[in-house]
Amino acid sequence: MDNQAKKFRILYKLFALIALLLMIVVYFMPIWWVALQSHQYPKSMYPKGIRIEFKYDGVYNGCKGVQERAEITTNEGADCLMEMNAINHYIGMFPIVQGINSRVYKKLKDGQKEVVPEYYVFDTKKDTNGKEIIDPKTGSPELIDVTPQYLKTLNDILVNSRYIFAFLGVLVIIFIATPKKRNNIFALLPALLPFYFLFLYMYSMYWYGHHLDLHGGGAFAGIKPFMPTVFGHGKVAQFETVAYPYYGFFVALMVFVLLLFAILFKRKSILLKSNKK
Repeated sequence: MDNQAKKFRILYKLFALIALLLMIVVYFMPIWWVALQSHQYPKSMYPKGIRIEFKYDGVYNGCKGVQERAEITTNEGADCLMEMNAINHYIGMFPIVQGINSRVYKKLKDGQKEVVPEYYVFDTKKDTNGKEIIDPKTGSPELIDVTPQYLKTLNDILVNSRYIFAFLGVLVIIFIATPKKRNNIFALLPALLPFYFLFLYMYSMYWYGHHLDLHGGGAFAGIKPFMPTVFGHGKVAQFETVAYPYYGFFVALMVFVLLLFAILFKRKSILLKSNKK
């Protein structure tokens, strides 16, 4: 009985340790990808369409553009993140929150000015008569920040995701280091890692699709609030939308499975040890 308890104790620690290592790796992996395809974006330039990739810390360009064609060589590929924002802007959708990938968090070169995040939205300040107020120092209209609070909250979550991961990692370490306690919650919370992403991703897609009032509803007449494609194929205006999990999501699922097994093995180990007494 003691040997069995020891075997399960080793197993739960091993599974939890592997899950912890995968948690570190998955933080740097793309979790999901979304692409828009249309005749106006030819396959020769956009083999995968206008594609962006989601990580736990932000949203990234998913295109290599003409780099993907062996017969053509260029130094840079297409910036599909910028293209996606341009398309979204056309239908009145707010800019994509890029998280840690934002230019704000990139080191400024000499002579460069401080910039605001790409998702910030500004309006001109007006007087009681509806006329724009001019800043006497610059000669330009004064601007006011009208960025929706949800976008700022979403950005905070993405930017601080490293600390969230660190906290979840500490929980796993405590779970490993306390073999005599039934602290399964310390492993269960980190195990839900892929589902945290799914919730945030799906809710954000819903939010973006139901807030098309960036500039009066966009240029497309008749575009109503909608749920963007989160999985599979869909269609918005003349664009076909495609969205699927990427390899990082399956690694996150492995973390979920490994920690569930770790919880079961730990319970078995404690049960066998208590029965012996």
